[in-house]
Formats: sequence, structure tokens, C-alpha cells
Amino acid sequence: MDIITLVTFIVFLAIFAIIGLSSVVRKKKTTEDYLLAGQNVKPWLVALAAVATCNSGYMFIGLIGFTYKVGLTSLWIAIGWVFGDFMSSIFSFKHIRRFADNKDIQTYSSLLSYRGKVPLKKVRLVAGIITLIFLSIYAAAQFAANGKTLLATFDLDPWVGTIVGAVLVVAYCFVGGIRATIWTNAAQSIVMVIVMTLLVGYGINEVGGWESALVKFNAVSPTYLSWFNDVDSYWGFAPILFVLGWFFAGFGTVGQPHIMVGYMTMDDGDNIGKVRAYYYSWYAAFFCAAILVGMLARIIIIDNASFDPELALPTMAIALFPPFLVGVMLAGIFAATISTADSLVISCTGALTNDIFPKLKFSYRASKIATILVTLFSVCVALYALYGDTKVFDMVVYAWAVMGTGFGPLLTLVLLGKKPSQTISLVMILFGAGFTVALSMLGVPEPEYFIPGMSIGFIIYYIWKLIYPKTKEDD
Repeated sequence: MDIITLVTFIVFLAIFAIIGLSSVVRKKKTTEDYLLAGQNVKPWLVALAAVATCNSGYMFIGLIGFTYKVGLTSLWIAIGWVFGDFMSSIFSFKHIRRFADNKDIQTYSSLLSYRGKVPLKKVRLVAGIITLIFLSIYAAAQFAANGKTLLATFDLDPWVGTIVGAVLVVAYCFVGGIRATIWTNAAQSIVMVIVMTLLVGYGINEVGGWESALVKFNAVSPTYLSWFNDVDSYWGFAPILFVLGWFFAGFGTVGQPHIMVGYMTMDDGDNIGKVRAYYYSWYAAFFCAAILVGMLARIIIIDNASFDPELALPTMAIALFPPFLVGVMLAGIFAATISTADSLVISCTGALTNDIFPKLKFSYRASKIATILVTLFSVCVALYALYGDTKVFDMVVYAWAVMGTGFGPLLTLVLLGKKPSQTISLVMILFGAGFTVALSMLGVPEPEYFIPGMSIGFIIYYIWKLIYPKTKEDD
């Protein structure tokens, strides 16, 4: 264990923690401030926090590990996901902030169930339960990423990083709520883009330049630089389905409570253009850096059957960076996963106290207790995943898919001014999410179950309207 790396890691993690904890100066002891930061967050903070929330353990551990295995094919994840995300933003960003001016809307589920007067109680309840379950799994993936990071760097048992991350999440939540998440996300987002760019530079230098890197990529396997590595072996339309699958995954951003709630914190809906500019430029930079790091890791790290590809980033950093930069990068990864887990836990807290048990909606103490319970559950799931060899990438994609397909179509229609009844709303949620769960259990590859899963909700709604055109569904 390098002492410089350890000290730098602790110092920079402390800096990130202080940034988050300093949000106490703006804190108000209200559930609105705890869950929505008083709706006065600046556009650049909203954007950088959203990018960090999207990426974190998924990007630094999961995507880089996936790229390490398949090579250039992972570029389609970036292209499809970012473009799908952009398309969903056209329907969502500004409308979500406008809806959030209603003081009764403090959570994603209440937004999803809003129909102009009072929320549809059963829709809010079901959406709250799904949010609680699958965002807890998503949070567990972040804690698992913490465990893997400290395992690769300091050879500590995975449970150590998991517990440390959980303790910091509870501290962030208690001190600053979602504001602490946003401030920390923005800080680590800036640091990690810089560090990842440096790692690409170090990696290219290590392998002898770009031309040498291309030669070595080809030496990994004949398909490592293929646009569709391992996808070509499927039946003819598989490459198209692969790309469309990740497009629908990106569009599924509209179904992610922890991300959409972030836009509800924005100070002014008229600033949406600024948010979009910051968000997509930063998002593209993150994706490109992660893919390059994943591919370079494959030709720098000695591959063997026992190596876990999801340890590629910290392993490569240790091999190339001076100890100081290793510590900075590790602190950035750790802070990223913590702040993302924080936003996930806050969303789960809101689901529990606002949607599942609405009588606790204005209880600040109940929100704190719910935060502890959700964190404990996520830690248990993370430990089960770590010692059961479940991948962070798979956990994130699965949770994302269920919520995106269950919630995305319904919220899109609501934001477009439609007012589906309680019955059709429940059918859309349960069939969309249930269909995705079923396809996953049958072993359908990740990107391909996004297409039918995202489509089924829209299909159900418009078939319903054809059968019952005169109902008051959209009054």
C-alpha cells in the first residue's frame, strides 16, 4: 500500500466530503429543501450533477470493464445512449421543472401520478414501490463499486469500501440532503474528467503512440476494433437491434427518478438551454474518455483468467500514474459513487415517505429514518452482489431498464399533456416493467430488451385509445 496514494486519497476524499457537508450553510429543516434543495440550483450545477449521477460507478467500473472485454463496440453505447437521452430531454427537461412549481410534487412518483388536481393514489403507490426496490439495487451497485475500488487499490476486503461509502452517504443526506449531492457531484465531475483525460494521455504514451495502440488493439483479437464485436454472430438484424437498444436505454433517462428529480431542483425553467449545453458536452467527454481508457487498459494490463475487467480503471491508474494522481483518481471514483448513491437514497427516501406512506410527507424525522433504512438495505444487496460475483454494469443496466420501461412512456405522455386514467397508467407501468424483468430472466441481452420494454407502454396506451376513443382519458 503506497503511503502517498493513501494520504492523497484520504485528503481529496475529505475535500469532496467537505464540499458536500458545507451545504449545511444553505440547509432548511423542511422536506422540500431535503428532497429538492429549495428549487434554487444553478444550471451548471444541475447539469454537472446530472452527468455525474448518470455515470459514477456505472461509467468508472461497469462501462470501462465492458469496454475492456468487447473493444470498439462499446462506442455504440455512447452514441445510442447520448442521442436517446437528448431525445428524451426534448420532452422532459422544461416540463418537469414547470410541474415542480406545484408544491405537492416533491418526488418522481408524485410527478408521474399528477393529473392537474390531485395525484392518482394507486399510481403513486405502485411507482413508489418500484422506485424503492430498483433504485435501492442501483444504489447497491454504487456501494459495490466502492468495494471493488478499495479492493483493487489497497487490497482491502470489498465490505470495507461498501461500509465506508454507506456511512458517508448517510452523513451527506443528514447534513445537506439533495443539495449536498449536487455540490459534491459537480466537484467530482470536474476532477474526474481531468483525471480520465490525463490517464488517456499516459496510456497512449505507455504503448508508444496512436499507431502502436492500433496495432496492439488488432493483436488482442481480429474483432476488437470491429463495430459489432460478438454481435455479428447473431441473426442478421442484431447489429441494428444493438444500436437501437442503447438508443432506447438513453431515452429511458426520462424514467429515472434520481435524474429527473435533479431537474426539479433547477432555479428557473427558462435556463433549460444552458443546462442542456453543459450536460451534453460534459456527457460526451465522459463517455469518450471512459471508452478510450477501457480499450487502453486491455493492451496495458496483463490479461489472465482471474482478472476482473471491472477493476481495469484502478489497476491501470496504479500501473501508470504517480502515487499522487492515483490517490486523486481513487478519491474521485469514490466520491462519484457516494454522491450518486446519495441521490438514489434520497429518491428512495422520498418514495417511502411521500408515496408509500404519504402521512409522513412533511415529517423531517421520518425522512432521516427512511434514509438509514434504505441505505442498510442497499448495503446488504451490495454485499450479496460482491461475494456472488454480480457485475456492477449488469446491476445498473437492469435497474435502469426496469424503471425506464416502466415509467418512461407514461411520464412522456403526461409531459405531452395527456392524462391517462389510473387504470391505464397502472397497466402501462406494470406491463412495461414486468416485461423487462421477464426478458431479463429469459437471458435476452441487455440492450435488446430496452426496445420492446420501452415500446410496450406506448402501444398499450394507443390501443386503449382506439378501443375507447370517447373515454375521459385525456380530459
